[in-house]
Amino acid sequence: MIERPTHADEIGALLREFPVVAIIGARQTGKTTLAQAIGDRFGGAVHRFDLEDPRDDARLASPMLALEALAGLVIIDEVQRRPDLFPVLRVLADRAGTRVRYLILGSAAPELVQGGGESLAGRIAFHELPGLDLAEAGTEQLDTLWQRGGLPRSLLAASDTASLRWRREYIRAYLERDIPALGFRLAPATLRRFWGMVAHYSGQLWSGAELARAFGVSEPTVRHYLDILAATCMVRVLPPWFENVGKRQVKAPKIYLADSGLLHALLDIGPNREALLGHPRVGASWEGFALHQIVRALNADWRDCHHWRLHTGAELDLLVTRGKRRLGFEIKRTDAPRVTPSMRSARDVLRLDRLYVVHAGKDAWQMDERIAALPLAGLFERMRGERERG
Repeated sequence: MIERPTHADEIGALLREFPVVAIIGARQTGKTTLAQAIGDRFGGAVHRFDLEDPRDDARLASPMLALEALAGLVIIDEVQRRPDLFPVLRVLADRAGTRVRYLILGSAAPELVQGGGESLAGRIAFHELPGLDLAEAGTEQLDTLWQRGGLPRSLLAASDTASLRWRREYIRAYLERDIPALGFRLAPATLRRFWGMVAHYSGQLWSGAELARAFGVSEPTVRHYLDILAATCMVRVLPPWFENVGKRQVKAPKIYLADSGLLHALLDIGPNREALLGHPRVGASWEGFALHQIVRALNADWRDCHHWRLHTGAELDLLVTRGKRRLGFEIKRTDAPRVTPSMRSARDVLRLDRLYVVHAGKDAWQMDERIAALPLAGLFERMRGERERG
């Protein structure tokens, strides 16, 4: 088991401030293991309910009766299966002088859990748990983490073949079990085909009209499919940044699969590294993988993350705002990146405090004024100063 102390500390701080804390994220990112670790170090009674266990589900048949006498920390796993719990948690959280804390775990964003966000508004904090990152897996695992993705069972599988087999079964279970459990009446084959199409578009601008034509449905329908994948933490939609800069800017979002291992399985890339390096989407895969590592290294809120592009061609892969600071990131799958006119344009037009060119090599160096080359392997250590400034 790989320890995740940073996430545990962040959730612990939220529990001291809010009566209800939700850990959300895709299945198998380690939410249950993390909750177990938090419960083990909690200074008081801990009560656990797993709503996939019929016995625990039966214990909560009358949720008010089951929960109102409990003290300490109450952990409820797979909460999206019981949206009727949210009004009960609101009542319990509002009791005068209550010291009980509720840690709920879910495999869907709150907007997919009917009534969850509205019932607990002002009483709940959300913490998204992604897959394992470079700091947790170790930089020596960089290539394996990119190839297999950050889902713990995929990363820690006995072989590349076993990892790929596990990811394919994960995709099947998500389509056949998780999506129906959330109330979506959508044929697994339909969403599987759409998910595969999105994999081929990973790292590109979203074009609903183009995908709708290719899929043979309306544009609102493909947007609905995308919303399902995004709300279940399978796809990341990176919005555009635009402001009055006197130039025409692109206002379409970019889409990325949230896990590189699942991307490779959906693209039907073989289990060995040679198959990945020889695939035509290898550059897009590297970009998405590096982008997620950057956001985690900064401990940034995804709401502060954007891409930027002008119709004339200048672009920036990632813009992160941290208070008054603006940090830009260009991602290059090379060990010898060069400064381009597009980089200088992004630096000057967006008034970036710093532009980092994240690359696949081992060295860091100054490339130009406020532009520095930074190896992906040294990302977390180098971003420590930026986190402190933020």
